[in-house]
Amino acid sequence: MAYHTLRHEYMQMPPVTRAYTTACVITTVAVQLDVVSPFQLYFNPLLILKQFQVWRLITTFLFFGNIGFNFLFNMIFTYRYCRMLEEGSFRSRTADFVMMFFFGASLMIIWAFFINLLFLGQALTIMLVYIWSRRNPYIRMNFFGVLNFQAPYLPWVLLGFSILLGNTPWVDLMGIAVGHCYYYLEDVLPQHRANLKILKTPLFL
Repeated sequence: MAYHTLRHEYMQMPPVTRAYTTACVITTVAVQLDVVSPFQLYFNPLLILKQFQVWRLITTFLFFGNIGFNFLFNMIFTYRYCRMLEEGSFRSRTADFVMMFFFGASLMIIWAFFINLLFLGQALTIMLVYIWSRRNPYIRMNFFGVLNFQAPYLPWVLLGFSILLGNTPWVDLMGIAVGHCYYYLEDVLPQHRANLKILKTPLFL
């Protein structure tokens, strides 16, 4: 009975959210079982350009560290805000949602060539949180029952929490910057430039 309930809930997830979170969990479990090594997954420009290990452009977004608090924390936020975006402002616009992923991941990879960051999954999560928070500015948030604030402050609260856990701030700052770039191009610019739309979803999507 529990299996059927779990399977039903899993299949109820929107397709992009289901595909991405599943890929993240499978990658982490594979590392945990020593099927693959993190050294085969991290972002390395030299190996990508000189040895054509192009899979690193994808796997850098799929590994959130070994199973533990940090992994669970990131996966909860990834699943939650990815799903709320896909079922909210991107409802019936799956192709546009995929385009958002492509845009964010591409921009992060370009910046990662100049900033020494090994894994970009957390940055992608913060990007999702940022875009959702800017599109839902009046929602009141509560963080661990301690802080009360409106949604646009959530990425900055997560940044502060990440620093308290001893993580580098650059990953979260990259996610915020890329999220703002997408939000500006998609939501702000068209309102001020006569419906000018720079980001256009390719027809093949």
